[in-house]
Amino acid sequence: MATTTKSKFLAPPTDAELARFAELQARLPELWQEVHTSPDAPHTSVVIPSLSFDPDELRKIDGVACYEERLLFSLIRLRHPMARVLYVSSQPIHPEIIDYYLHLLAGVPSSHARRRLGVLHLYDGSPVPLTQRILERPRVIQRMKQWIGDPERAYLTCFNSTRLEQRLALALGIPLNACDPALEEWGTKTGSRRAFRAASVELPPGEEGVHTRDDVLDVLTTLSQRPRPPRKAVVKLNDSFSGEGNAVFTFPSPLPEDRAALRDALAERLDHLDWSAPDETPERYFGKLASMGGIVEGFVEGAEVRSPSVQMRITPAGEVRVVSTHDQLLGGATGQVYLGCRFPADAEYRTLISEEALKIGAVLQEAGVVSRFAIDFVVTRDAGGAWTPYAIEINLRMGGTTHPFLALQFLTGGELDERTGAFVTPRGETRCYVATDQLKSPAYKGLLAEDLLDILVAEGLQYTPATETGTLFHMIGALSRYGKVGVTCIGETRDQAIELFDATVATLDRATEAATGEGGHPDRLLDRRPVAME
Repeated sequence: MATTTKSKFLAPPTDAELARFAELQARLPELWQEVHTSPDAPHTSVVIPSLSFDPDELRKIDGVACYEERLLFSLIRLRHPMARVLYVSSQPIHPEIIDYYLHLLAGVPSSHARRRLGVLHLYDGSPVPLTQRILERPRVIQRMKQWIGDPERAYLTCFNSTRLEQRLALALGIPLNACDPALEEWGTKTGSRRAFRAASVELPPGEEGVHTRDDVLDVLTTLSQRPRPPRKAVVKLNDSFSGEGNAVFTFPSPLPEDRAALRDALAERLDHLDWSAPDETPERYFGKLASMGGIVEGFVEGAEVRSPSVQMRITPAGEVRVVSTHDQLLGGATGQVYLGCRFPADAEYRTLISEEALKIGAVLQEAGVVSRFAIDFVVTRDAGGAWTPYAIEINLRMGGTTHPFLALQFLTGGELDERTGAFVTPRGETRCYVATDQLKSPAYKGLLAEDLLDILVAEGLQYTPATETGTLFHMIGALSRYGKVGVTCIGETRDQAIELFDATVATLDRATEAATGEGGHPDRLLDRRPVAME
């Protein structure tokens, strides 16, 4: 999803650049196959954790610069003795945070892993994508090429793929292990709805390709005249992140019968949208809608409504795979903001949403997509107990559910049982987790990485390779300034994972003398039931 930052690197690629990019991408299938079938195959993963989105959208997220740390789970790839990783970040990462991840490598001496790890910091926290800042520094690119060595054995890993990542792949002479930026439209809110229609899956009533306030009014008018009009609708910016670009509209009740009066009533109510982002304004929001477009769709309602997602991958060999399923945990002012997840999704609809996701994956594969991505659903249960899935959006990139699952996979060496949707370790044991990027409290501010690690060791909460259970932390760099940290709690069952999460929160509260429940914790994550939406 392209950013709005002015940069020569966002210009359309030339024919020569496209031809060269195609040559690089042609190397990826063979290298990917070798790496994934032979753990001893030498290779280098260049990890660029850039959030290449519209900077105005990213400013809505506290501590967004620290989200680069989510990809530090990629360091677990160093468990393979011939793997090398080059990790580039905007700002320095505390050495103890690096050590924390390297100590997760059971059976691999930290010194051996560290020799195969390169960490490069730009010392630049400016609000433009990290990838753009790399491209603006030819000497940094030269340093990266020197560290990579043989480009035939390397590939580029990124959070999301835009023209910036494409140009960096060209500059380094290595393939991009992500979606071709030419196909990024499929990952917008508008492109998602078009993919759902092409796959013949159910989706909420509404329209895509919306750009103006009048466009929004037109869709709202149409929705209000349905036989069973929704109580609410949501307006979504095409390229928003983590639900922060969503705004909720509540229909007046009763609805005027006269069409002119109806439109006037809707127009008046449109001036009072409920924003997901606390500092949003109508002028700024509709300005963004005009530039990037968006959609309007009715809320899916029912006696019981949940919000699961399916994580997928289309491999360089063209295979469409279900990677995992999660129950998403949503909150914020409008209930639209992603807070965290539980893995796996409820067994009652786990297979159902996976089957629908495979239909959508086939459409994307036919279009040429090669990428990790996630498909968000809403599922409703009728009086007879049957679940109905509605496809909501495609995130054609890594997301909040990517790093906890990759951590579980790399740490245990296990895999998803495609028949049941459960995760099974090589010992035949199941594992579940609760994960969030949003564990926060004012009392946590000022905690250093050293302080957090001291608490972990003293309380015995850290992940233990012997049991393959415990707590993993990420975004540790956000603690001191923002009082915010990411957590993944791995247990043998969902209940055990939730209990571990409860214990982790209680321990941090006790250690910081925070009053439980008063620190802005994502309370819905503490609820053992799946989260319901309106």
